[in-house]
Amino acid sequence: MDFKSKIKTIEWIDSKNVSRMVDQLVIPYEYKLVDVKTSNEMYNAIKTMIVRGAPAIGIAGAHGMALAAIEISKKTKDKNEFLKLLKEKAEFLKSSRPTAVNLMWAVDKQFELAKNSKTQVDETVQLLIDHGIQLENEDIEINKKIGDFGAELVTKKGASILTHCNAGALATVGYGTALGVVRSAFAKDNTIQVFADETRPRQQGAKITTFELVMDKIPVTLITDGMSGYFMNKGMIDMVVVGADRIAANGDTANKIGTYNLAIVANYHKVPFYIAAPLSTIDTSIKSGKQIPIEERDHEEVTHINGKRICAEGVNVINPGFDVTPHELIKGIITEKGVLYPPFDESIKKAFGN
Repeated sequence: MDFKSKIKTIEWIDSKNVSRMVDQLVIPYEYKLVDVKTSNEMYNAIKTMIVRGAPAIGIAGAHGMALAAIEISKKTKDKNEFLKLLKEKAEFLKSSRPTAVNLMWAVDKQFELAKNSKTQVDETVQLLIDHGIQLENEDIEINKKIGDFGAELVTKKGASILTHCNAGALATVGYGTALGVVRSAFAKDNTIQVFADETRPRQQGAKITTFELVMDKIPVTLITDGMSGYFMNKGMIDMVVVGADRIAANGDTANKIGTYNLAIVANYHKVPFYIAAPLSTIDTSIKSGKQIPIEERDHEEVTHINGKRICAEGVNVINPGFDVTPHELIKGIITEKGVLYPPFDESIKKAFGN
């Protein structure tokens, strides 16, 4: 079953030198493509979550560096000055979303490519454009590998898979990580079904995950965030698969707020809890989840739904965008190199060839 053509979240348009992406702020009401033409526009697209999901943000960062390079090349042809200004843009782009490490990974890759190239400015610009397109194309293939490895874990006929937030095609260039596992499993067994929790406060599960699965005609049941224990207790959930925004060297995993709660409930009910993510989401420079920066988001995400206030004026709000699930609660991390199992500090080193 071919899912590749259904959704292309982000794509470099060579003829226009723009990054074209799905505007995720209007889903499920509208499926709209927008062209991002400048590095400042890319910063805003990432910051406001027009584009979201760690792998997709990474590609957006790579495209943002290409856009920055185009802009800077119009100001100077001096390579040293070009690199100085490009470095400033790199730090600017990385500041848009501090938790998702794929953004830092892709932006740094682009800057290192520019710094190490022996080419003149205009040729360096083209190198960054080409490399951004390469990373974009590689993302889909990586996700398909993740999906295929994850599908091998789905051994029960007609299994029910619970997922949190959106780790699908719209969180990547296409296909998805957690939903990549679902897609690959569904291609082998079309009786598989998904439970998607709504994912407060931005409702990515309700708005985006269900949108994707309905589009692909994969059976999906929407539940609220607080219902997972109810369904696990009734034996209606066979496994949990979620994405990740940053994974520490010991396997501690930052993902959308509410993931930690879900992992605790899954472990209590002996439901296997898996992470699905590319190796680029693993940050081996940090030893544990305690070192992962957690983004604090706008309080209106909690106090308002669809622009309407749902609580009393003057209420105090704390709105962390992510939480960290301890590695002890994770059965395995599904990557493009296979499933990593505990002890994660060892399996992660092996996956990176160390």
